[in-house]
Amino acid sequence: MNNIIENVKEYYGKRLQSTDDLKTGACECSERPSSDIINIIPMISDEILDRFYGCGSPLPPLLEGKTVLDLGCGTGRDVYIASKLVGESGYVIGVDMTTEQIETAIKHQEGQRKRFGFKRSNVKFIQGYIEDLKTLGIEDNSVDVVISNCVINLSPAKEQVFREIHRVLKPGGELFFSDVFADRRIPESLTADPVLRGECLSGALYTEDFRRLMAKCGFADFRYTTVRDLDTKDEEIRKKLGFAKFSSRTVRAFKLDDLEDICEDYGQVAYYDGSIPGYLHHFDLDDHHRFFTGKPMLVCGNTASMISNTRYGKAFKVIGNRDVHYGAFGACGSPKSSDDASSHGGCC
Repeated sequence: MNNIIENVKEYYGKRLQSTDDLKTGACECSERPSSDIINIIPMISDEILDRFYGCGSPLPPLLEGKTVLDLGCGTGRDVYIASKLVGESGYVIGVDMTTEQIETAIKHQEGQRKRFGFKRSNVKFIQGYIEDLKTLGIEDNSVDVVISNCVINLSPAKEQVFREIHRVLKPGGELFFSDVFADRRIPESLTADPVLRGECLSGALYTEDFRRLMAKCGFADFRYTTVRDLDTKDEEIRKKLGFAKFSSRTVRAFKLDDLEDICEDYGQVAYYDGSIPGYLHHFDLDDHHRFFTGKPMLVCGNTASMISNTRYGKAFKVIGNRDVHYGAFGACGSPKSSDDASSHGGCC
């Protein structure tokens, strides 16, 4: 485990100096960010952007005034975007174990404050391990949203990462992260390879193990919001890992006590009012739940809880409760990618 951690530090601290040094597309973001994020990116320092190795855009809406935690923040690209989104009344914490990365992030703290026109900085960077947030002083039930961008795959102790996430999230809080997944378990002989690990491939989460792990750590149901296949590109890497299929996925999960391990039918109906900024006509909870403004949608009990017992609740009206049960829910729709159906936390 220690060898893996030291290899990752070496890879991201010294070997990678910019995105041009990457050997695969796993740590490159091809997902189009939302319009508000696109408007903020030009305000971020070039040095921060040049050393950004994320695979997605894990920044959900409705962040104003919230406390956000970025796990594996690197040089701080997503921390600073979140800083602008939460505003001066919010707060963003970035955690990273690599000295070179965290030093770059801290170096730009005052400059980014001035670029955003804030009276005081609303970010804090901590050098440390995402597997042990308690040692870093991050308290139980203290964070509204946890984000991470292509980092959890690098950890040799993923269960501890997700247990820590569940611990620090407030009730109703959201985990929203992008990462690399595999369609099978990667042989242990390859997981410590410094290049394969550093390129976010040999530590990729096997989708079914991920489902089991989330349930074990308190997230009974979770949803994929985007899924895209990855091309390993490099011929040497393809020779070693060509037997597996890799994908970049963005995951949404909530800390809710009433979620069940499959989607159950209670006859509930949900309405979206179009009030989430940037989502006037529809809002996508995940890759198979698109709520059109004003249109009623039958939802399972888990979905009803996700949109009513979280910060999204002000934008939704749910009719019905759990007094009457009608069996397993079968009408939530199908995932956009049919081969992902078995990998959801619930059945919908």
